[in-house]
Amino acid sequence: MFDNLSDRLGGVFKRIRGKGRLTEADVNEMLAEIRTALLEADVNIGVVRDVVERIRVQAVGSKVSEALDPGQQIIKIVNAELVAMLGGETLKIAYASQPPTVVLMAGLQGSGKTTSAAKLASWFKAQGRNPLLVGADLQRPAAVEQLKVLGAQLNVPVFSAPGDPVQTAAAGLAEAKRLGRDVLIVDTAGRLSIDTEMMQQVSDISAAVKPDYTFLVIDAMTGQDAVNVAKAFDETLAISGVILSKLDGDARGGAALSVKEVIGKPIAFAATGEKLDAFEQFHPDRMASRILGMGDMLTLIEQAEKVYEKDEAEKAAAKLMEGEFTLDDFLDQLQQLKKMGNLSSMMGMLPGMPKEMKNAQISDDMVKSTEAIIRSMTPEERRKPEIINGSRRQRIANGSGTQIADVNKLVKQFSEMQKMMKRMGGGGKKGGKGGFNPFGGGGMDLSAALGSRPPSR
Repeated sequence: MFDNLSDRLGGVFKRIRGKGRLTEADVNEMLAEIRTALLEADVNIGVVRDVVERIRVQAVGSKVSEALDPGQQIIKIVNAELVAMLGGETLKIAYASQPPTVVLMAGLQGSGKTTSAAKLASWFKAQGRNPLLVGADLQRPAAVEQLKVLGAQLNVPVFSAPGDPVQTAAAGLAEAKRLGRDVLIVDTAGRLSIDTEMMQQVSDISAAVKPDYTFLVIDAMTGQDAVNVAKAFDETLAISGVILSKLDGDARGGAALSVKEVIGKPIAFAATGEKLDAFEQFHPDRMASRILGMGDMLTLIEQAEKVYEKDEAEKAAAKLMEGEFTLDDFLDQLQQLKKMGNLSSMMGMLPGMPKEMKNAQISDDMVKSTEAIIRSMTPEERRKPEIINGSRRQRIANGSGTQIADVNKLVKQFSEMQKMMKRMGGGGKKGGKGGFNPFGGGGMDLSAALGSRPPSR
């Protein structure tokens, strides 16, 4: 998501970066390209008009900074506008003084509402809460069954009862109180399009459970249509925020960049993959940083801290610092990285990553091939890959079901990665927030060592 917008804005900034001064013609040309980039990203036209005008006022009227050249000032202005468009600040969840904290899920059919309800339950559980899911979508066949299957995967109980959705939701609230559950998530029915009956039903459910938060689930792939949906729901429910589903898809980003500006409600959460734990709070500043090609190391470090044991991380950091990082260690790190999610998306979070590497395709098959090659080596070969001669390479290729060229590439790239880490003094020192940063400066080399390739054109 946002790839095209990121590429277009990157081109704009590349042309103005380093200029001693910007003429009025430079500013007008830049604003025209930013306008085109936002429109191509399917951003609401009214939002585009307002944002471009705000950038114009700031670009023309801003005082010259001694610390920044004109190009850097423009990037700073555009970054601030992107952050504002995406919501400004991360929504902070405040829990009810008298449990449970009630969350109402609303949205059109097919938006990913039921799955998002389960993902939200998983997120609350990770915060140390005890959620209860309520299946009040009695309209769609198998909706309640789907919720029960997802709940079972998370070990989160699901309550539902046939009959009236409003009474089911109210009974679910009573059940949460009886069980001592401190978070209640109510999944409601959707339609293929907004209609009076659906809006009345979700309004009645809201009146019955009095939610602390009402989240509207929007498919990130829907673009500008999402704005109309959000306006209609907000008029009926006064939504608290938006949950963007399918943020990892090929959407252009119009929904994310338009919703806050049009209805004044923030994006609260985003689903970043198919797995139930691929769900996170939405950070406007981090997303703006990704769009502008500046990476998102904070999110990477947070993901790493979830899967890395501190003691093991410290040992790995020590090996990196001492230049003793072996293929065994690389294999261990690879196993940990796989737990963090999609490797290709992680590459895009690394700052300064070239477009070709940021969009590198690192498939599961490539990872499996790399693992097979390393596992086909002897312990000594993993410790000292420089001893791998022609006959050893043939044996390793035969044992891993790969070609000698694949073995050569892995050994060469790993050697280069070792050299780079030594030069950096072990790029994997402790990262921010006291956690281990497994990426160091070696993200690009990791991609190369996995045999990744730029997407075909």
